[in-house]
Parts: sequence; structure tokens; C-alpha cells
Amino acid sequence: STTKENFMRIFVTAGNTQVPIDRVRSISNIFTGRTGAAIALDLQGFQALEDGGPQAMSTPSEQAGGAAPRSWGRPLAVVLTALLGAAIVVIIALAVGPSSQTANTQAYQLTHNPEIDPGTALYGPAPTFTLTDQFGRAVSLRSYRGKVVILAFNDAECTTVCPLTTAAMVQAKALLGPAGAGVELLGVNANPSATAVRWVRAYSQVHGMEHQWQFLTGSLPALKRVWHAYHIEARIVAGQVDHTPAVYVIDRQGRYARVYLTQMAYASVSQQAQILAHEVSQLLPGHPSVPSKLSYGEVEGIAPATPVALPRAGGGSVRVGADGSPRLYVFFASWLSETMDIGSELDSLNAYESIAAAHHLPALTAVDEGSVEPSAKALPQLLAGLGKPLSYPVAIDETGRVADGYQVQDQPWFVLASRNGTILWYWDASTQGWPTTPELIDHVTAGLAHPPHVKVPTLAQIPKVLAGSPAPLAAIHAQAGKLLGSVTALAARVHKLHGYPIVINAWASWCEACQGEYSLFAKASVLYGRQVAFLGLDTLDNGASYARSYLAGHPLSYPSYQSPEGELNGLAPPIINLPETIYIDRAGRVVTHIAGAYDSQGSLDGDIQNYALGE
Repeated sequence: STTKENFMRIFVTAGNTQVPIDRVRSISNIFTGRTGAAIALDLQGFQALEDGGPQAMSTPSEQAGGAAPRSWGRPLAVVLTALLGAAIVVIIALAVGPSSQTANTQAYQLTHNPEIDPGTALYGPAPTFTLTDQFGRAVSLRSYRGKVVILAFNDAECTTVCPLTTAAMVQAKALLGPAGAGVELLGVNANPSATAVRWVRAYSQVHGMEHQWQFLTGSLPALKRVWHAYHIEARIVAGQVDHTPAVYVIDRQGRYARVYLTQMAYASVSQQAQILAHEVSQLLPGHPSVPSKLSYGEVEGIAPATPVALPRAGGGSVRVGADGSPRLYVFFASWLSETMDIGSELDSLNAYESIAAAHHLPALTAVDEGSVEPSAKALPQLLAGLGKPLSYPVAIDETGRVADGYQVQDQPWFVLASRNGTILWYWDASTQGWPTTPELIDHVTAGLAHPPHVKVPTLAQIPKVLAGSPAPLAAIHAQAGKLLGSVTALAARVHKLHGYPIVINAWASWCEACQGEYSLFAKASVLYGRQVAFLGLDTLDNGASYARSYLAGHPLSYPSYQSPEGELNGLAPPIINLPETIYIDRAGRVVTHIAGAYDSQGSLDGDIQNYALGE
């Protein structure tokens, strides 16, 4: 939380995104192929259990005193103060077992682990509904009274976070052993455009869950009623499905127990399953023990800079990571067969491997995301169905640590790493399409030709560094580091920049995630500053003085405009999370907006090339 003039602003932190709670409108999450989804909770209609006690909340008067604003790291869950006089309070509840040194350690780990959600305790009746399952049968939530229900909202075509959610659900039930017979796994389709039964059946089949859960769908009006009842945001944005990755636990009497939000972290799936299993065990007769003893500490990803040996499909091992030469990787999973012909696409990469060897391009390694495969048989069955063996090795990421370290946010996902392990380029083949062999060669060649070795210039150096820029862009560079006018002025600037691609980065002085990606934008604006117009947007901030102070310590080659309330006056949807980056094409159309902080220069450069330059 942070304080300004006796006003307490509470932040929801999700992935690399921080959302001030005074900007919250509804439960929502925006997945655009990146981590750091905007997740905001409006729990009106819920009642929350106050496990932490009143002392866990500070009031505006307690926070007063003119202290410098600060932002917390990721909280365990969402804390909401009274809204318009309604006494709605959500306090963190930790499902970590009995009070002991171990429990205290687990609580500390949960507090400091950004990749898992310990959940928010709720009470009150869960809204009942009747929808249709993957077999075409009518299923009512009420029919599962007497059982504990784990209810997830999943996109039936999802290739990002949903497979992590369903894997955690299945693991959680398995951890309960025979007591799992008292648990029902339910899913509700959160895809507005794929509502037919065949879609929920297809998802269930490829994930090996056809007889392990009930995946429910219905007409769009029927689904919208359920989404509304459970405060779920589900919509189509730029052709992609955005939905809240919420998982509810409902007790045997049909009452809310807890709500969780799945994080985009493959290595945390087993931890989240353990959290779910502990919560469910407390709601079952006899409170069956959970044999899993996993730590809740953050699981460190294995980045491309770290060489590591992974199991190889068919036997043996494959070394991935820095080895003195650039490397190309493609991450995939067998269940992609629901949305694409993944076998044929993998087969098509044989052509790249052949050309790469002849032209000294980086060798290719495929990485199967074993952490979310339905079974150990799934990958061998996929490979056995190919017309001929692949000419490149297939490694198996059994723990998810490699996918997390390589910043994989979707499946399939290409990553080009330099010889020392820097990510030079990435490609989300799910949203951007599977590249043809010539396209892949072009991307790889471009990635190798433009390694991100750019120093952040001082304000005095910027005119020289970007000398020779076209006049409209030179005018931007002349205002480097300045805090300019309102959104109206920003819109006028965007209009004048017609014919140039534009990147607008929204930030605030209190936002730690914004500070984390600062150097990436500072370097990118120099690397692409003669082709692309970069602009900043200071928003949801504590005042212009704080913003100017921030800019003084963080020199940028472009100016920033101000929008205190996050409104963009129709230029783009309102900003409700930070940081956020908006890409506008040469015709002045918003191509996409990315919620959350960039993690590497390669990922930011890749988006600039894809969304701004259209390469």
C-alpha cells in the first residue's frame, strides 16, 4: 500500500503487474502472450473470512503522516477496504496446516513467492447453475452437494494458463488418495467464441481428463450468467481470449471456501496443487492428510545462460543452455493437437535444421513441456505418429523450470538465445502463427544481426545518439525526459505521428515493475528510435512532482504525458494495471496492448519488431 494525503491505495500484484485497488472495476485478467496479467478483484457479493485478524489491516489514519509512497511486492492475495460504505474486507488466509515452525516457514515462503496463490478465504452460498458437460449431459452444481468441488474457469482452446490450472487440479485430487472420491473437479468454459460441446470434449481428451472432470459449456447467454455470478471476465481482445484464471473451492454444503488465481509459472504447478489439496482436506470428513511436503519457496527458473542436461525423447539426454554458440528452441506440448496439427509443424522444422547446418545458423532443439503433459505416454505417441523421425533433438522439461527460465508464456513458443544465453528473439506461434521456413530463417538472422548491446545514454547524449532521425521523431527526442501535458495532448501527438509506428509505455513512479523494465525501454528507444515513436504515459501516480523526480533519475529518449486516472479518451482502453505497453501501427490503429513488465531485452525487441514494425 502507499499513502498520499491520508488516502490509502492498495495494490493488487499479479505476475509483473501492479494494480491500484482504487482503479479496480471487476475480476479481470488480460493474457496477451505475456506474464503479468492484469488481475483485479471486485468481490461485492462475497463475504471474506478474516483469518489474519483486524491487525492485518491498516487504516487510512494509521497510514497517514506524509510518508513517502511505496509499493509492496506481491501480496499473498487481494486486500480490499470498504467500498462505498460496504463492510467488505478480504484478508489473506494461509492454508499451511497446524501452527508450528514449519507452518511459519511456509507462511513466509508464500508471502515471498510470486508464482503461487495461497488463495482468498470466502464464505456464502456459491451460485448454482446448470450447464452441459463434454458428453452432452446436463450437469447442475447443486447435484454435487455432499462433495467438495474444485471449480475452474477455463478457455476450451487455451494454450497459456489453463493447462497449468487443470494440471494442478488433477494433481491436487490425486494427493488426497482414496479421500479424493469425495472431490469433484468441474470446469466452466470461459471462451466466448468456442461454446460448442465439441470444444470442451476436445480439451478434455487432449489433456487426458475426459473421465477425470466435468467440463461444462452452454449457450453464450447461459455462460455469461455464470461468469457474472462468479465475477469472471471473459472476452475477445485483438482476436484472442482474455479470461480470469479463477479457481474456486466449494464445500460440501455448496458454500464458498476459497478462490485462487493461477499464475503463469510451469514450475509452480505442483506447489499450487499442494495448496489446493490442503484446503480441500480441511473440508473433507476426517481431514485426510496430504503426503506431499513440497516447499512453498519460489522455484528458480533455469535461464538460457545456464547449461543443463534434460531427458531426451527416446532415451539419453540433451544439453540446453549457453554453450558458446547461439541456439534456437521451440517449446511445445502434445495437447496442442487440439488447436493445430502440431505433428506436421514439428516435422516442418526438419527443413530449417537442414538449412541451418549448411548456412551456419543456430541449431534447433525442441522442448516438450512435460510438466503439463497428461501422461508420460503423450509425447512418445505424438512422435510415433510422425511420418519420419525428427532431425533435431527433443528434450523434456519435466519440472517446468526451463520453460520459466526461458520466459515461455504460451505454447508453442520459439526462443532464440545468444551464445552467452541472452534472449535475442521470441515468437508466440499460438497467436502469431507458425512461421514458415523462410520466415523463421529471416527472424533468426535478424535476431543475430541485432544483439541488444545498447548503452542507456544520458539526456545530454541523446541528441547525438539519435541524430539524423526523421523530423517528427527528432521532435520527440528533443523533449527527452520531459513530463508533458494531458491525454488530449497525447492524442494530438499520436495524430501528428501518422505514418510512424508508436509504442506507448504506461508507468508510475511507485511501480517497482515499471522500474524493473526501465532500462529495456531506454535501450529499445535508442535502438529503434529512428523508426519508431516512443512515448511515455505517467498514470495512476501520486502527483507530477513524484513523476518528475522519477524521470530525473531514469533518463529516457522520449517525453511522457500525464493521465492521473488512467483514462485514454478513446485512444485505447483505460489503464488499470501497470506497467502496460500499447502498440499503434502506422495507420494509427491500436495493434495490441501488453499487460505486465517485460523480462528481457529480447522479448521487448521482439514485440517492437512484431507489433510496431510488423516484421
